[in-house]
Amino acid sequence: MIHFERNLTIGADAEAVWAVLERFMHIDEFAPQIVSVDALTSGETGVESKRRNHFQNGTSLVEEVTAWRPEEGYTVQLSDMAAMPLHDASSEIRIDTRGRGSVVTWTFDYRVKYGPLGWLMGQTLMKMMMGKIIDANLKGLADKAMAGHAG
Repeated sequence: MIHFERNLTIGADAEAVWAVLERFMHIDEFAPQIVSVDALTSGETGVESKRRNHFQNGTSLVEEVTAWRPEEGYTVQLSDMAAMPLHDASSEIRIDTRGRGSVVTWTFDYRVKYGPLGWLMGQTLMKMMMGKIIDANLKGLADKAMAGHAG
């Protein structure tokens, strides 16, 4: 597995950040590449909740919650990701309180198809691509949390 992570300090407390993240079926409200979300489960959000994220480029993937920690973050397992050259992938979002703000860490763990060539692609192109996506998601999360914090 290749591990990749980014973090961002947000000038809002963990509660404000969690208020955005706990709306699991609404990631499209802050993740700029996601144009819509289909809720694949109903009821209270938590472990085993599933969503299908639809992206600007016409692709989609499914995320299922495997760990849910209120005001601390969650972990998802990705599936149905035919457009990506991955065998498997998971992602975690963690919130750590820092003074009056929060540090949000977004990780992506993945195993690329195509053997050694895939591993090389995963260490280079995939990291560049995922870095841009995660950075944009963190910025969108910060903007949304700060707007809610100010309101």
